[in-house]
Amino acid sequence: MTIKKDGDKWLVDLYPHGRGGKRVRKKFDTRGEAARFEKFVISSASSEKEWNASKADKRLLSELIHKWYELHGYSLKDGDRRRSKLLQTAERLGNPIALSLTAKEFSYYRSIRIDSEGVSPNTLNHELAYLKAVFNELARSGEWETENPLKNIKPLKLDEVELSWLSREQIAALLAELEQSRNDSALVVTRICLATGARWGEAEGLNANQFRDGKITFAKTKSGKVRAIPYSDEVVDRYISGKSGQLFEPCSGAFRKAIERSGIELPAGQLTHVCRHTFASHYLMNGGDILTLQRILGHSSLTMTMRYSHFAPDHLADVLVKNPLGCYSKK
Repeated sequence: MTIKKDGDKWLVDLYPHGRGGKRVRKKFDTRGEAARFEKFVISSASSEKEWNASKADKRLLSELIHKWYELHGYSLKDGDRRRSKLLQTAERLGNPIALSLTAKEFSYYRSIRIDSEGVSPNTLNHELAYLKAVFNELARSGEWETENPLKNIKPLKLDEVELSWLSREQIAALLAELEQSRNDSALVVTRICLATGARWGEAEGLNANQFRDGKITFAKTKSGKVRAIPYSDEVVDRYISGKSGQLFEPCSGAFRKAIERSGIELPAGQLTHVCRHTFASHYLMNGGDILTLQRILGHSSLTMTMRYSHFAPDHLADVLVKNPLGCYSKK
């Protein structure tokens, strides 16, 4: 009972936040006043922090990032790289106390990065996604008790970029340049990417035991799925014959130089990925189907693969006969 007679007074004696919280005691002349006070205290307690609330979280943003890595980031394939990117972002933000970071502050930071530093919207979208994930993962693990400060910030809208690909003539010119390269790995890795649609890093990191029975097995892929792709290439077979372990040395630099010598111009950010785009484009132009292409490329969703659909010979061909004027054109 929270209200009781105490001599000639009425005593309110209660714990609005439970037995572990602060005790409230106050005396009144009448029971009515005591009851109104009791109601006020209980109502206020439901909308305020506990009397014995823990101290405000003073951890810096960088400290949260290290805690995120300790609890979750270490398990990601790109965990080390992502932690490094996150710490760079924290430093650019001034490494504030994480609790003080606001959506407004991050939005200003983003606009400055675009206007003054020329950073691409895609890069900033990655920064936003990585930081959001830090708060979300820490909240799931019980290490972050307040709202994600970035939850309402939307990614920047990106213009769709046309995927570049090489013609047969460009492929021939590129391979000819690579044959003259002092880096023997560059030619073979390029041929593997062109023949299987592999990402450059997947091909460059291959071991000898991943070649078996006319197939290359790609593991530790971006989607996390293992895929085995058939290949038939004497140049590749001659290179790997008798070898064991890691097959290739880093060779993206040699590939870049060969692209430049062959006079091929590519959009920014599509250097080594052009081999993957070229495989997908020629696969569909030669009659391959989009669902099989999805499995070959290892895309987690068909939406990603549909970027290449316009290369299919019959892509949108039905427009000619199924539009509302199609029937008139036959007369």
